[in-house]
Amino acid sequence: MDIDNILSGAIGQTAAQETSDLQALVRAWVTERPEILPWPDSLMKRALQSINHQIDKHALYILKTASLCLQAHFHSTFLQFPTSLQNSDDTAGGISMVEQPGVDKVVFLKALRHIHVPMFVEGTDMGFQTRKGDVYVVWWSANRELVLDGDAELI
Repeated sequence: MDIDNILSGAIGQTAAQETSDLQALVRAWVTERPEILPWPDSLMKRALQSINHQIDKHALYILKTASLCLQAHFHSTFLQFPTSLQNSDDTAGGISMVEQPGVDKVVFLKALRHIHVPMFVEGTDMGFQTRKGDVYVVWWSANRELVLDGDAELI
């Protein structure tokens, strides 16, 4: 067995795992828009290990660059507003600057597989079949289980 074949196989698996993890992280992030969902333990452990590895490798550069970027961002955004508008927890006009998660939101849902059980529009007797690849505009609360079961994803 050639060492190049062994190494290329190992590298290929690592790259495939990283791509799969990235797709899973994006899917988890997008799905969290309507509400906060259970923590994906194994996925987050792998992602944090990868991040920690990169931080360890480039720690001094990251610290220097991040500090400069944060300072520039802070000065160019919040400090440009009048003093009365510099708070991120402002509730002027009865509208909070901090949006809370909620289940009563309309979301775009893409079916990942054909679902044989008809989905019903909440509050009506109208139902419809979902087909793989179709996109729907639906209430999150009525379709949450489809996403959690992996039958659909938010887009």
